[in-house]
Amino acid sequence: MVVNTHPGPLDVELPAPSREAIVAQARAEYPNEACGLIIGDRSAADGGVGLRYVPTRNEAASPSRYRIHHDDLLRLTIETDDADEVFWGIVHSHTHTPAVPSPTDIGLATIYRDALYLLISLSDDEADPATGAPSLRAWRIVDGEIHEVGLS
Repeated sequence: MVVNTHPGPLDVELPAPSREAIVAQARAEYPNEACGLIIGDRSAADGGVGLRYVPTRNEAASPSRYRIHHDDLLRLTIETDDADEVFWGIVHSHTHTPAVPSPTDIGLATIYRDALYLLISLSDDEADPATGAPSLRAWRIVDGEIHEVGLS
């Protein structure tokens, strides 16, 4: 099925502590990709709010791939379910490429269909020219189609 319209949301707010934690983890894990989860009250697609960022281990331990460690994923799945929360966002870093989903990222985005996919780029070419901050962008990936979500 091809999605012709944006599946929403069009814009979301990411609290500063979550943004700062994502940047810090990406820098700390370099040269490997970093990954983690944003826990929310309900899915971003349903108007939910991202409550907190939880860093996870990259089981792939690779500069070009990520896989949330299975122990972390199991623990967080149980914790969020018990708290009546959801995976609002799936986060990972790109070490040398833009914060845009790669074909591999798109292919892996099939389980958490209502989650946002947040990517942070550590490429100097992608940094904010005024502040030097890494590029952080959010996406909905639905049926292989990517749709950018404004991030403030």
